[in-house]
Amino acid sequence: MPATIRAAAPADVGAMHALMYELAEFEKLTHLFVGTPEGLADALFGARPAAEALVAEEAGKIVGYALFFHNYSTFLGRRGLYLEDLYVQPSQRGTGLGTAMLRALAAIAVERQCGRFEWTVLDWNQPAISFYEKMGATVLPEWRVVRVAGEALERLATPAEQPA
Repeated sequence: MPATIRAAAPADVGAMHALMYELAEFEKLTHLFVGTPEGLADALFGARPAAEALVAEEAGKIVGYALFFHNYSTFLGRRGLYLEDLYVQPSQRGTGLGTAMLRALAAIAVERQCGRFEWTVLDWNQPAISFYEKMGATVLPEWRVVRVAGEALERLATPAEQPA
């Protein structure tokens, strides 16, 4: 029986968190992985949800997930759908599951009248880039992700001292 794609439920948080760690291992970024199941549960199902997720389930086991949220394009004057993570376990790759998850997300974007559906991909991940391009996505070489985190974020948030 093929995997079923459905909206994530609170009971899925532990399995999703474990898959997120697998993704961090694949991207060689485990040193940056500090998320917790509790934080994920709050982000997805807390009082002010920050994101939504789909899961792929096969034989009662979560084998993939897609975590997404809305952003807003001032140029389009419409919401967009931003895909933070798409992960399918290696044993499930090549089965069409990644394509099915992207199609499900595209359907959500269309249903919600989003002006675009976008995400980022690591420049060294050529298999993913090729997969996305095959599906009709365009990798935008002229755009760069800008990020402020950790101590730099704390410094930026602290007002500069006024000269006496």
